[in-house]
Amino acid sequence: MAMAAPTGSAAPVAPALCGHLALLLLLAAPAAHGYSFPQQHTMQYWARRLEQEIDGVMRIFGGVQQLRGIYNENRNLFEVKENVPRKLVEKVAGDIESLLAKKVRALKRLANAAEKFQKAHHWQDNIREEDIEYYDSKADTEYDDPDGEEIEREKSNSLKLEFTDDANFKTKVNYSYAAVQIPTDIYKGSTVILNELNWTQALEDVFIENRKEDPSLLWQVFGSATGVTRYYPATPWRAPNKIDLYDVRRRPWYIQGASSPKDMVIIVDVSGSVSGLTLKLMKTSVYEMLDTLSDDDYVNVASFNEKAKPVSCFKHLVQANIRNKKVFKEDVQGMVAKGTTDYKAGFEYAFDQLQNSNITRANCNKMIMMFTDGGEDRVQDVFEKYNWPNKTVRVFTFSVGQHNYDVTPLQWMACANKGYYFEIPSIGAIRINTQEYLDVLGRPMVLAGNRAKQVQWTNVYQDALGLGLVVTGTLPVFNLTEDSSDRKNQLILGVMGIDVALNDIKRLTPRYNLGANGYVFAIDLNGYVLLHPNLQPQIINFREPVTLDFLDAELEDENKEEIRRSMIDGNDGQRFIKTLIKSLDEQYIDEVFRTYTWAPIKSTNYSLGLVLPPYSTYYIQANLSDQILQVKYFEYLLPNSFESEGHVFIAPREYCKDLDLSDNNTEFLENFIALMEKVTPDSKQCDNFLLHNLILDTGITQQLVERVWKDQDLNTYSLLAVFAATNGGITRVFPNKAADDWEEEPEPFNASFYRRSLDNKGYIFKPPYRDAGYRGLDLENNTIGILVSTAVELSIGGKTLKPAVVGVKLDLEAWAEKFKVLASNRTDRDQLGARRCDPSTSCEMDCEANNKDLICVLIDDGGFLVLSNQEEHWYQVGKFFSEVDANLMSALYNNSFYARKESYDFQSVCAPEAQSNTGAAPRGVFVPTVADLLNLAWWTSAAAWSLFQQLLYGLTYSSWFQTEEVAGDSMEARETSCIMKQTQYYFSTVNATYNAIIDCGNCSRLFHAQRLANTNLLFVVADKPLCSQCESVKLLQAEVRAPPRDPNQCELVDRPRYRKGPHICFDYNATEDTSDCGRGASFAPSLGVLLSLQLLLLYSSTSRHPLPPAACL
Repeated sequence: MAMAAPTGSAAPVAPALCGHLALLLLLAAPAAHGYSFPQQHTMQYWARRLEQEIDGVMRIFGGVQQLRGIYNENRNLFEVKENVPRKLVEKVAGDIESLLAKKVRALKRLANAAEKFQKAHHWQDNIREEDIEYYDSKADTEYDDPDGEEIEREKSNSLKLEFTDDANFKTKVNYSYAAVQIPTDIYKGSTVILNELNWTQALEDVFIENRKEDPSLLWQVFGSATGVTRYYPATPWRAPNKIDLYDVRRRPWYIQGASSPKDMVIIVDVSGSVSGLTLKLMKTSVYEMLDTLSDDDYVNVASFNEKAKPVSCFKHLVQANIRNKKVFKEDVQGMVAKGTTDYKAGFEYAFDQLQNSNITRANCNKMIMMFTDGGEDRVQDVFEKYNWPNKTVRVFTFSVGQHNYDVTPLQWMACANKGYYFEIPSIGAIRINTQEYLDVLGRPMVLAGNRAKQVQWTNVYQDALGLGLVVTGTLPVFNLTEDSSDRKNQLILGVMGIDVALNDIKRLTPRYNLGANGYVFAIDLNGYVLLHPNLQPQIINFREPVTLDFLDAELEDENKEEIRRSMIDGNDGQRFIKTLIKSLDEQYIDEVFRTYTWAPIKSTNYSLGLVLPPYSTYYIQANLSDQILQVKYFEYLLPNSFESEGHVFIAPREYCKDLDLSDNNTEFLENFIALMEKVTPDSKQCDNFLLHNLILDTGITQQLVERVWKDQDLNTYSLLAVFAATNGGITRVFPNKAADDWEEEPEPFNASFYRRSLDNKGYIFKPPYRDAGYRGLDLENNTIGILVSTAVELSIGGKTLKPAVVGVKLDLEAWAEKFKVLASNRTDRDQLGARRCDPSTSCEMDCEANNKDLICVLIDDGGFLVLSNQEEHWYQVGKFFSEVDANLMSALYNNSFYARKESYDFQSVCAPEAQSNTGAAPRGVFVPTVADLLNLAWWTSAAAWSLFQQLLYGLTYSSWFQTEEVAGDSMEARETSCIMKQTQYYFSTVNATYNAIIDCGNCSRLFHAQRLANTNLLFVVADKPLCSQCESVKLLQAEVRAPPRDPNQCELVDRPRYRKGPHICFDYNATEDTSDCGRGASFAPSLGVLLSLQLLLLYSSTSRHPLPPAACL
């Protein structure tokens, strides 16, 4: 433990007195060779010397005062403009509303046309493939077998199209045609599919007409209830390397548009008769069923035999979000078959779950999904008690596996409760039969007619065809035909969707006038962000939508919870708060002030917010009307001026439409200069605000060079460089050669030192970050620099703003030596070594003469080592201090010098965890011999077809071919999304000074710690550890993969975050016809697909590399 003696603080008298006496005795007692630990006043004196030295260097070289003067002298070249938060939010919300409204008009036009075309279509029983003309988007897709040879594809009558590159779609497209995608497991020659292709052909003209009216339209898509996807413009399908299992009906945007929100209880029969393959089929069926649920839905999963119990820690319905569904999928794996079947136990549990009104839930469609291998009991008494006569809960029953049980009771249960009965004899029947319940849920929507024609906007997700992050507007399409009795059809035809790229929405938001730390964000009714600077998913083409909660995008606190709630409720408001933020490099935590302003985006389920620091209320808008001055300042951007004026990095912003962006700043500067020789800063194709501010800041920073930097000798003060960075996008580094070692971002708004300097007063030190594994460099051949920066604050006409940051780069080795001198008892007149203690005298140790006995360090506010008097520490500068001295860092934390903040990054990627694969065949799955494969009778048998179903869908579930249990969601062979746990440390006290003992018997250590005024540094002096027996817990700062169930979802669901579902529910219609309520499995084979897949399937049964999943569209 560490006993502390803070100065200027009250404490209980008796304990404190004992502690202080012990500490004073230790401090006064001479150490070995006559040395004693420095007195507190001595170390405070050293701290003042350090503060004065830092301040002196920054005053001379930083040029803060001089830069203020330069801005005031050039006052005629710019205006000070004001950001009025409420007006900004109102304007941006209106612009986004207008953008989405244009897409909605196109969407409604498509949906109305589709219903009209289908109603006019005449069904053809004898239709043939050659009668239909369309572009098959997969006809040109290359599928390779494991040995790299092209697999023979089915013959196709697809149109042959030519494609041209298109910047809007980031791929090759053809605007004259739409494309068709048909899932691999659907026979495209079937009568149903051919009729679907026939009537949807007419949609092409509407697609084209929509684009003429709105050239900014992106993908227009019709997802059919039959599985056919028709999208415009045409482009080849992007398929995975082996087999494409994309099915539009399983995409979140389709599911959201095809039904109202759901409260679902899944009950699984785990009696003794359910074993082997049947149990595996049930587990996989539950995985697939869960994937038909979105964040608007609620679910729970239970197993039952004689009794029912939840499979997971969730005791009630929980939101069907990604994390909760993952818990279900993991825990379903643990189901074991035993005991006898009691349907009553399962259904009573399910009804009790659905009747629980004390929890958050969807409060719309209510349903029970029961998976069983069969039984005799109809449990009519349960239905009479809980569900009749109103039948508010639909019951769907699934007969799983191949058996001879009487399925009549299962059919009766479904038919008597407005549900549906399905059969799943093999894995090939799972996908289709776990999604077709949506057709039943769609009946009330279809019967409601235009009232159900509600445009819904989805969560953010990755587009399958390469657009990046998008949202999709969806609208259901209904079958308007009537039967011979004039009864309305109650089938949903599909869902129409139109994509909007997030980048198109971002272009409507202000950026650079808000400053480096101001930003716009938007959230939906679930609290998930649509826009936010921290929305940066790392996985491309993952299966799930991007669901980052606002409170996970930022560091959560009570103020933000209330802001989020108000936004979800559709209110507008404004609040000035003190909050914690994470630095851009995620190493630091800053306590800052921010103004949050928000308002709803009308006609949508989104709400828009604006975050603004106090110093961004005003900003500079340059007005360089003098063209001669423009040319003069522009010349300072030319590389031939760098040797005398310092190297200039320009922020890679979109200054002009024709400017080619580049990650190489030298190349970008060349592109910029070349363009500026053709256009003027006032050109209509350029952003005049950005260009004028850039050129103004070029001239202003050049004047700083002339007035301050050129007249000083950097070597005298052991400086490697001086620099200035501005809101206008200029970073000037002097001298020019220092640019070779400049590692900061050329965009100041993306540079951690820049953003932190704006938010913190004084001088901000930033050592080069080193992780725990860093082993150091040869210091003789490599110079390490430490950045010290501070913001330039202007006050013009009573308006305060921070347009720039200036700083220096310290030479580590030279400043380490200087640090030792400043933290010593030597005066300016003393020579090195002139004042030493000998064994016969007693004097205080210092950081220079006694560096073998005394550790002296400067640590920054994140806990990273900046300077040390120990030469062996120099290569560890930039490491978290616990990696250097775990014992001392723990003492600093335990004495409240540092506070700790833990958070989670839900957007990370991780390498896949190793899975065992022995290559053995799965239990319960028949593997044919070579003789079987050569036997024609075997190929025509039902057993062969059933096996093909298993193998085909086994491609989706890699572990189906392993001897271990199926892991339903481990589908990525490469990187997968994961949760990372982050820990940051920050100063918890302001100006405290501590003397303390790290109490460890004979290994005890004294230490002193004190904040350096006007900096982000902590000055620490401590005894060197005498022995290694005093072990302490090593504090960890590095990001680590969160262990399983961390954060604890089981606890989080008991305090769910506030959300709202869609405001309209369609779960009942008195005219609904429930007579169609059950059938067996159907899976129409495509012989060409079967033959072409055989080699792949056999390979996959022993492969260690599962296929990547189909991407989102």
